[in-house]
Amino acid sequence: MEGGKKVLPEIRRDWVTNRWVIFSPARAKRPSDFKSKSPVGHEEEQSNSCPFCLGREHHCAPEIFRVPPDDPNWKLRVIQNLYPALSRDVTPPPADETPGQLMTGFGFHDVVIETPLHSLHLSHLPPSQIALVLGAYTTRILHFLSDHPSIKYVQVFKNHGASAGASLTHSHSQIMALPFVPPAVAARLHSMKDYFNRTGKCSLCEFNSNDLLIHQSPHFVAIVPYAATFPFEMWIIPLAHSPHFHELNAHKAVDLGGILKLMLGKMALQLNNPPFNFMIQTSPLRDSASELPHSHWFLQIIPQLSVAAGFEIGTGCYINPVFPEDAAKVLREVNVLPSEGDD
Repeated sequence: MEGGKKVLPEIRRDWVTNRWVIFSPARAKRPSDFKSKSPVGHEEEQSNSCPFCLGREHHCAPEIFRVPPDDPNWKLRVIQNLYPALSRDVTPPPADETPGQLMTGFGFHDVVIETPLHSLHLSHLPPSQIALVLGAYTTRILHFLSDHPSIKYVQVFKNHGASAGASLTHSHSQIMALPFVPPAVAARLHSMKDYFNRTGKCSLCEFNSNDLLIHQSPHFVAIVPYAATFPFEMWIIPLAHSPHFHELNAHKAVDLGGILKLMLGKMALQLNNPPFNFMIQTSPLRDSASELPHSHWFLQIIPQLSVAAGFEIGTGCYINPVFPEDAAKVLREVNVLPSEGDD
């Protein structure tokens, strides 16, 4: 009830993901009351036993590169995953093969160690250092593009907190290079193309809602999507139409680092430092920009505040207890103070 008026549920369709979402405020407290019931602890592991810490490089899987190169006092490292989901050592499928029911388990699974210091998380880093992390992603994607014709799609993601899938607390993210385009990606692209065919416009370039806006920087906008699947889900979207994340340049990477830092800080303050995932939603690697007037990459942040249960698993539809406009208003109003060392 708001001012004695009952708020009715709504069903919204997301024209980007082609997903129906039920907004049912009767199932929730006030948006401002949402807090993580299992906040991420900072020091579950001792740094003297963490394989990602400075000085313990020999405990890790082989290194791919570091920044700065060959420097023992590195700022970030990219390594092979010690327990990869796919193998870079098996024979890749032919580049022009259409996946059937069975493929070799070829692919790449990398880890980006975002800082040498165990006590720091991504949100603690200055935008210029977050830009180095983003640059590591683009470096690897460009390598797959030029050297591995069997790779069709690259998924960059970060799991923060055990319940979000992180096995180590040291700040890190992951890159998986796949010899196929995942179904969720294909469905997203199909939905965005359908919108473009009907309107002649990109569905993300069309964003113009102040009610869903959290923050705007020179090159990016942070919003709660119109049909957010999860409570307090956020998208960071380039203002200029861009289908491929790997086209991000160094200048824009610093700007993206700043707005990503701000969103992670707002989420931590408002929601009690929840476990979260972020994913970079981009386009298939070998589709040219001219083929993709409908596709626009974005960075998706999902705080882990709810659990997918039988209805969600059975239908692919989700129930969100927080209207996106309410979540955006709450997040807009969170004041994050600049941290020491910020650019």
